[in-house]
Amino acid sequence: MPQGATQGSPGGGITQPDADYMPFHPAPSRPGFVPPPGAVDAHCHVFGPAAVFPFASTRKYTPVDATAGQLFALRDHLGFSRNVIVQATCHGSDNSAMLDAIARSGGRARGVAVVDAEISDGELATLHAGGVRGVRFNFLKRLVGNAPKDRYVRVAERIAALGWHIVVYFESAELEDLAPFITALPGTIVIDHMGRPELANGPDDPGFARVRTLMDTSERFWIKVSCPERLTVAGPPYDDVVPFARLLVADYPDRVLWGTDWPHPNMTSHMPDDGALVDMIPRIAPDTDAQYRLLVDNPMRLYWPEERA
Repeated sequence: MPQGATQGSPGGGITQPDADYMPFHPAPSRPGFVPPPGAVDAHCHVFGPAAVFPFASTRKYTPVDATAGQLFALRDHLGFSRNVIVQATCHGSDNSAMLDAIARSGGRARGVAVVDAEISDGELATLHAGGVRGVRFNFLKRLVGNAPKDRYVRVAERIAALGWHIVVYFESAELEDLAPFITALPGTIVIDHMGRPELANGPDDPGFARVRTLMDTSERFWIKVSCPERLTVAGPPYDDVVPFARLLVADYPDRVLWGTDWPHPNMTSHMPDDGALVDMIPRIAPDTDAQYRLLVDNPMRLYWPEERA
């Protein structure tokens, strides 16, 4: 299927999720924290529906369907205005489900795609017209095996002319080896999920120090203060995550993003309440100015710059 297609393959059949796959929270609470008008959930996903948008044959996991309609209902329930939908590995480089969701959003969603190095200029143009503004490079071995760095370099070269950014997903313990490669990539680089530090070590964790060093090297590096449920050792209410995220918000106020990571793929310990995740925001961004930058100004600059002209 063309990477820039806006329609999946009807009749793809219903795919059963993995037996141990944890579905997203069926009834998230309504948060007590009210996001500022225009707030953006800058990291979330859509999966399927598999009968219309089949999952990739190369996937490492098979999730439950998590549709655009369900995502937008959650957006409204949590008090947000917009979404940034990130392509997940279960759909491979077929971005059809994501593009369909953006098309259904009424201009209130943008996307981060996964593309192959051989993608045509026409397909890239279709993705851009469909609302894609970045690509994601995944370095987690459990999801992609050995990262295809040569392909990542070719993709980075292809997207530079479009002004897209690159999202990088890695474990902080691997950053010492990855840093030369990542810093050689062009343009704006967004680090996923705080660089996945080892929380048991506290904010002095060596991997987290390397992440902060990367952030200090250039203002073209941004970072997401997302996924406490993935990083925590202590569990909800994620007290052990707060010092890490709060440092990043304080030190890089114009280069931080926040997202739910709904529908929380591959969780094994527990499934978070998205309302409780929203209620963490004032704990990591304690004043209204920091909250506005985190939730409105920063994601709008990155994903909807034309609306700020």
